[in-house]
Amino acid sequence: MQSLRELAFRRSRRQRHRGPDHTGLLVDEQEGFALVQERLSVVGVKTGRQPLTSTDGTVLLVANGEIYNYRHLASLIDGYEPRSDCDVLVALYERVGPDELLQQVRGMFAFVLYDRKTCELLVARDPVGIIPLYVGWDDAGGLWFASEMKSLVGYCTDVSVFPPGHSYFGPREGFEARPYFNAPWMTEIPTDTADLTELRHRLEAAVESHLQCDVPLGALLSGGLDSSLIASIATRLLRKKLADPSYRLKTYSIGLAGEGSDLQYARAVADHIGSDHTEVHFSVAEGLDLVREAIYHAETYDVTTIRCIVPVMLLARAIRADGIKVVLSGEGADELFGGYLYFHQAPNSAEFHRETVRRVSGLHLSDCLRANKGCAAWGVELRVPFLDTDFLQYVMAIRPEDRVPVSADGALEKSILRRAFAEDDYLPPDVLWRQKEQFSDGVGYTWIDSIAQWASDRVDERDFEASDEHFPFNTPSTKEAFYYRAVFEELFPGQAYAETVQRWVPRTDWGCPEDPSGRKQRAHRAKACDLTLLVQICFLVFLFFSTQQLVWCIKSMSVLLNVYNNDIP
Repeated sequence: MQSLRELAFRRSRRQRHRGPDHTGLLVDEQEGFALVQERLSVVGVKTGRQPLTSTDGTVLLVANGEIYNYRHLASLIDGYEPRSDCDVLVALYERVGPDELLQQVRGMFAFVLYDRKTCELLVARDPVGIIPLYVGWDDAGGLWFASEMKSLVGYCTDVSVFPPGHSYFGPREGFEARPYFNAPWMTEIPTDTADLTELRHRLEAAVESHLQCDVPLGALLSGGLDSSLIASIATRLLRKKLADPSYRLKTYSIGLAGEGSDLQYARAVADHIGSDHTEVHFSVAEGLDLVREAIYHAETYDVTTIRCIVPVMLLARAIRADGIKVVLSGEGADELFGGYLYFHQAPNSAEFHRETVRRVSGLHLSDCLRANKGCAAWGVELRVPFLDTDFLQYVMAIRPEDRVPVSADGALEKSILRRAFAEDDYLPPDVLWRQKEQFSDGVGYTWIDSIAQWASDRVDERDFEASDEHFPFNTPSTKEAFYYRAVFEELFPGQAYAETVQRWVPRTDWGCPEDPSGRKQRAHRAKACDLTLLVQICFLVFLFFSTQQLVWCIKSMSVLLNVYNNDIP
């Protein structure tokens, strides 16, 4: 029979990729608890090993993430010198208690703190859920927490996602997470008007707070607006901080070899900001080789997440091989500003706002999950300044009328963000005013088409017709989705695990197609160009054909437009 120490160590091994630098283990067989942390050494490299303990050894902590305001918080405690950013959680708990602690910290985090004096737990997750956290119960009634579900498979029959912005404080028995993060914009339609200068200053402040690091740092650069802005701002701040105008931030982009619209734009941004840029090229075959591994690391069967995380994992591997442990990214902007192309079809500004709230609330099951786990698969920490708590609060309090796509900019999404950085040469104009291109599309359209076909080809027609029998919960609607779901069931068996997944789909009740690809949306400019060309061709036919042929052409055009609008391949 294995000891509690052996059990904890072996279970944690399944998520060791998240922190390959050190495994910290603290076990008390008599009290019946074990704390394990797989460390990625980023801040306090030599002094921040976990589990962290209070001076008297009664308060124990394991944490994942970054506390960005830890130096400020530490300065408020006389004579206190933090061992790392997460060490401030122990100090604050002892001085101000759990409630005030959670109101003061700013960062991305998931942590478990155990107070031996009171035998109470404090478990918490950041307001957006940038860092993953799961809770499970075994058959003996034991309570488990883990950054990734794979550590719970085989022991916990009941498992759920620990919700963002929630905490639990109390004994191990009677666990129930409660919200500590609440904001008016979550339930009300905001009325604050946009201040472009303030918006720019707040994003710059968010990026600056995310630069604290004791190891080499880089940035993802897709060539889209969001990651490009983050890389540009970071470059300016670091050159000022280092007093080195020639400093070159390391930036990274990925795309299919010989394809990928993002690569050329990323290259243009890298030249513009003077970064040390690396392009990672991959083939469709290399991507398809990783699909099963992608489902294992992502811990989801959501179609858009699987499509996206494959190139993320390929890119993270190249970044880690380059000696980089920390990268900045642009995740979150599309949720805050309504950047996805289906937002163009919002029926009104109030519905637009409610949908941004829904998307922000679901980030922990989509973009944050994909970005965090895709990078963590290779021991890389991803930071997301757009989701800084203070910046999030500011943007979501702006009235939706100022955030919707506006006709003055050609119905371009994220208009206020673009206009806030339109001066001072942050980005090339063709990038600043570039339409949204979803990451899985931008790496190369062939990638989406290929992975969808590849997965579909692996599903038997009879099995797919019986989808509702195989999977009565979250029944897949396409063969591609069916394949991902089947692989997920092999890796994470049981409905409790399946219920942790949320499918990312546009608003079909707004007339949007279910397929998550941006290319399927009416607002996609390539699609609009195709439609214009179709109309022009039919107009020429009208000019030169007979009346009978005109009638035939009108009927044909009607069929083509129906096919086009319903996205039938």
